[in-house]
Amino acid sequence: MSLAHGVRTVGILGAGQMGTGIALVSALRAKVPVLLYDRSSEQVTKGLSLMDKLLAKDVAKGRITDEQAKDARDRVQVVGSEAGLKGFRDVDMVIEAVSENLALKQSIFSSLTAELGPDAILATNTSSISITKIAAAAIPQGSNAASEDAKRSAGRVVGLHFFNPVPVMKLVELISALQTTPEVLDRTRAFAVACGKEVTTSKDVPGFVSNALLMPFINEAIMCLEKGTATREDIDTTLKLGMNHPMGPLQLADFIGLDTCLAIQQTLYEGTRDSKYRPSVLLERMVDAQWYGRKNGKGFYEYNNS
Repeated sequence: MSLAHGVRTVGILGAGQMGTGIALVSALRAKVPVLLYDRSSEQVTKGLSLMDKLLAKDVAKGRITDEQAKDARDRVQVVGSEAGLKGFRDVDMVIEAVSENLALKQSIFSSLTAELGPDAILATNTSSISITKIAAAAIPQGSNAASEDAKRSAGRVVGLHFFNPVPVMKLVELISALQTTPEVLDRTRAFAVACGKEVTTSKDVPGFVSNALLMPFINEAIMCLEKGTATREDIDTTLKLGMNHPMGPLQLADFIGLDTCLAIQQTLYEGTRDSKYRPSVLLERMVDAQWYGRKNGKGFYEYNNS
């Protein structure tokens, strides 16, 4: 059967919580073979363990059958560290899900464009960084940006922003770089839909729609705590009960990761030079202390990760 997205195999770069979640919905919902790669073998082991737990939970709750869980798990294969990005050579799409660092992403996309076939889609799960800057890194070294070869390379880069936790959250934000071709945009949208997601689109502006709205909100909540306006519990309870939010902004920041929140806030501030995006000093100091939130047990709240 011919698929609208044309993705017969997808490569997922990064086996953290986001990459693992994207791999899971690709295998379970879109039903395509998945190649998963992370330079840390320990992270791959943790990611696969998380995937197994999520599938087992879905089976226990009657959402899927044992057979569906097994089929999904069997579709996921690990790319060994000795192969690296060369292991993605035959995929139709790569989705990058590494940390929010422009230089790192530029280095990855420069390597991907050299290793993958010319028709493979190069998607980034960034939640704030310019897709256009990332796409420019996919232009082969020495090529004129206006050449057909450069346009073709940069034109296959697209923003595909999944939300955490990926198997639960229904939304994907689709962002076109200046260079992204309409065909790549359409195929990427079709793949996200095949993964069971609703798709919204955004221009390539700092933070897109989601984080341009969310991060200043979280940052203001941190400033309220920093100034002593209220306790962490009262700030979160006010938003949960007064605004009907499922969790308070400080609890949400812990869930996202304070290091990620700071990276996004810095991207917003540097990209706009608007003082309303200046990161809270308390947020900066907590990241300095390596208090990242739920993922390492200490943020605005304490967590038992054992």
